[in-house]
Amino acid sequence: MTKTLRGLVGLLGFLIVWEAFSRSGIVPQQYFPPPSTVLAQFAELLGDRSFLLDLIATVLAWAIALSVSIAIAVPAGLLLGSVRWVRVATRAIIEFLRPIPSVALIPLAIVLVGAGPETKITLAVYASVWPILFNTIYALDEIDPVMVDTARSFGLGRGRVMFTVALPNAAPFVLTGIRMSAAVALILVVSTEFLAGGASGLGTFVLDASTGAGRMDLVLAGTLVAGIVGYLINEALELVHKRGFRWSAVDREAA
Repeated sequence: MTKTLRGLVGLLGFLIVWEAFSRSGIVPQQYFPPPSTVLAQFAELLGDRSFLLDLIATVLAWAIALSVSIAIAVPAGLLLGSVRWVRVATRAIIEFLRPIPSVALIPLAIVLVGAGPETKITLAVYASVWPILFNTIYALDEIDPVMVDTARSFGLGRGRVMFTVALPNAAPFVLTGIRMSAAVALILVVSTEFLAGGASGLGTFVLDASTGAGRMDLVLAGTLVAGIVGYLINEALELVHKRGFRWSAVDREAA
C-alpha cells in the first residue's frame, strides 16, 4: 500500500468516525455538524467570490510575513552563528523575547502599526523569525571544522568561506526552519484575523460565521480551507527540500 493510499484510508476512517459521532445525537448537529454538511459548505465556498477574496488576503499576508521573516532571520542567524561575541551579547534578549506569545502582543501591535493588515503581518513575522533563526545558528554549529579550515588554507577570506562553505551546508537546516515558520506564520495570520478582526481574511470569515446565527458548518468549512492551505504549503516545501537537497546528510540520515 503506497503512502498516499494509506493517507487516504486514514482520512476516510476519520470522516466516517466524525459522521457517525455527529449523527449519534450526543452533541446537537447545530454545534457539531457532520462532515457531509461541512464538505457541502466547503464546495459552495469555493465558488463564493467574497470568500475567495478572504482566502487571497490571508495567503498574501502569509507570503509577505514569511518573506520578511526569511530576510531577517537568515542574515541574523549567519551573524550570530559565526561571530561568537555577538551571539553571547544577544543571548539574553533573544531568550527573553522568544517565549512571548505573539497573540499577547496584539494590543501593542494595533497601537504601533494600526489595525490594518500590518498587524497580522507584524505578529506573524515576530513568531516565524525564531525557527529560521535558530535553525541557521545550529546549522553553522554542525559544520565540520575541517571543511572551514581547508577552505581557509586555500586562501579564502571570511566572506567567501561563509558563502561557499557555510551557507550551502546550512541550507537544508534553514529550509527546515522555513517549513516550521511557514506553519507558524499561517497560524498567526488566521489567529490575528480572528482575535483582532479586520476587513478580510479567513479568520475574519470564521469570526463572522461564529457570531449571530452561529453557523458552525461555515466555521468548520473555513477552518478546513485553512488546514488545506497549510497542508499544501508544507507539501510544496517538502518537495523543494527533497529535490533540492538530495545530497544533504540530514536527508540521508532521515531516510
